[in-house]
Amino acid sequence: MIRPMNPALYRRPRSVPILVLVDMQQEYEVAGRPLALPEIAPALENCRLALNHARESGIQVAYVRWIGAPLFQAGTRFARWIEGFEPQGCDMIFDRDRPSCFASPAFADVMERGCPPLVVAGFAGEAACLATAVDGYHRGQEVTFLADASASHDMDGIAAADIHRSISAVMRSFADVTDTHSWIAASSPFRPIAALSMPNARP
Repeated sequence: MIRPMNPALYRRPRSVPILVLVDMQQEYEVAGRPLALPEIAPALENCRLALNHARESGIQVAYVRWIGAPLFQAGTRFARWIEGFEPQGCDMIFDRDRPSCFASPAFADVMERGCPPLVVAGFAGEAACLATAVDGYHRGQEVTFLADASASHDMDGIAAADIHRSISAVMRSFADVTDTHSWIAASSPFRPIAALSMPNARP
């Protein structure tokens, strides 16, 4: 697939967001695993919508994954990408062993140098996504959290949906919180204009 060139990169490069997909790894999807999210399906569908929009619009995609923690040993099945979320050639990939994406020195360096707006989606809401938003806020980074493109675990007898709703509310102190369709509509100005067809062009 040919990724379209985004002219906004020339005109206002710091206004073009980066979609940060966090921990799109099989550990969260496979039933029975310690970190499995039973209600992951709707969040995955919204992650796919966000990813497709980014690809069609020429928005850069950054994948950040757990590597090195006991459940995410490199090369093991459950540390692998969820099917359909494998990075493509132009995507950025960062590894880290703590919740915040900024725990990856390479991620922190790239994002702080360009200081682009970050759009965060993925898993889990109460850990990696929240930690990244808080960390980004203190680094002066503009962060948007796609609440419906994420999911959280149940904790201390509190249902997962309630945890996620509360996390999304807390997140508003550090980031903009929105839903996937609203973000897609708001970021549509970054969609490249279709090339004009030449009347005498050959098919």
